[in-house]
Amino acid sequence: MAFSPEETRRYARHLVLRGIGGVGQQQLKAARILVVGAGGLGSPVIAYLAAAGVGTIGVVDDDRVSLSNLQRQVIHTTAMAGAAKTESARQFAAALNPFVRVVPHETRLGAGNAAELIANYDLVLDGTDNFATRKIVATACAATGKPLVAGAVSMFDGQVTVFAPGGPDFSALYPDDLEEADLPACEVVGVLGAVTGVIGTLMAMEAIKLTTGLGEPLIGRLLLYDGRAARFTELSY
Repeated sequence: MAFSPEETRRYARHLVLRGIGGVGQQQLKAARILVVGAGGLGSPVIAYLAAAGVGTIGVVDDDRVSLSNLQRQVIHTTAMAGAAKTESARQFAAALNPFVRVVPHETRLGAGNAAELIANYDLVLDGTDNFATRKIVATACAATGKPLVAGAVSMFDGQVTVFAPGGPDFSALYPDDLEEADLPACEVVGVLGAVTGVIGTLMAMEAIKLTTGLGEPLIGRLLLYDGRAARFTELSY
C-alpha cells in the first residue's frame, strides 16, 4: 500500500519512529475503526485517529451538537450547533486529513443493531456516557471477536481499559447488577473538559497500539486518572 508524496510528508514523524515506521503506517491506513459516541471522549479519539492516518473511521451517534457540548467536545464548533454530531465529525476529520474516510452512522447503538454495526470494523472504541450502552457494546464486541477500548469520565476523574479476545471480559470488571443510578451522568455531576481530553487521547493511543502491534495494551488492566491529584493508578482484573 504505497503512500503519495503528500502522505509521506504528512506522516514523516511516524515513518521515522521505531515501532511504527512504514509498516505501522500502512497498518493504520488499512485499519477500519468504529468510534461509538462523538462526544467528550469521542472527540479526541476521532481527532487523533484521523491525524494518525487511520484509513476508515466509523462514527456512531444520534445526537446533535449543542452549546453545552463545546466545553469538552473539541471537534465540534459553535457554527455546527444543531448539526448531527456524525456530520460535524466527518467535516472535522476531512479538514484535518483528506486521506481519511469517515463513515457516519447517525443512529443510536442498541442491542438490535450493535453486532451489525461492529461487524464491518476491526476495532471498536466506546466513549458513551451511559452504562447500558457500554454493556451492549462490550457484549457485541465479545460476540464478534472484536477488541474494545473502553473509556469513561466523571467530574475530575477518568478511566480506560481494553477488552480483547482471550482476555478478561466486561463482567470481570463490572458486576452484572450494577445500576445506571450507580454511575451518575455528566449532566448531573459535571465533568472538567480537559479530563475527557486526557482519557480520549489514551484511548486513541490504545487503538494505535492494537492496530500496529506496538507495546502492551491495557488488557486486563484498568488505568485510573485522578485529575485533581495529577495521579495515575493501575488496577489488574
